[in-house]
Amino acid sequence: MADEATQELSVTPDAVAGGTTHVSDEVVEKIAVAAARSVPGVADLGGDVARFFNAVFDRVGLDQVGDARRGCSAHVTNGAAVVNLVVVLDAGRPVPEVTDGVRAAVTRAVEAYGLRVDEINIRVDDVALGDPAAAPA
Repeated sequence: MADEATQELSVTPDAVAGGTTHVSDEVVEKIAVAAARSVPGVADLGGDVARFFNAVFDRVGLDQVGDARRGCSAHVTNGAAVVNLVVVLDAGRPVPEVTDGVRAAVTRAVEAYGLRVDEINIRVDDVALGDPAAAPA
C-alpha cells in the first residue's frame, strides 16, 4: 500500500466544454429596471398606460404583475445591450442629473453581468408632484 499514490486530475480551460451563452432581453430589462429604480429622483418607471394598469393591478391584489420589466425594453446582440427606459421623475429634480445617474447605474449593473452597454435611451414621461392628499389644507 505504500506504493499507492493519489492521482489528482486538474481541470484546465482546455477541458471545458464549448458552446454559446445568450442572455435574454428580459434579463437585461430586469437588471436595468432594478438599477434605475435605485437612483434618487426616479419616482417610477413606465408610461401613462403602464402606470394606469399597474394601479388597477394594485387594487385587485396583483401588484407585482409586470413590475420587474415595466418601463424598459432591451435588445442584446453579440454581448452588447441597447436599453430603452421610460421614467417618471420626482418634482424639482434636474433632468440631466437624474438621467446621468440612471445611465451610470444601469451601465454598472448590466456590465456586472458581463455584457457591454452600447446605448441607454431615456424618455422622461412624467413628473411626480407628490401625494395631493398629504398636502396641508
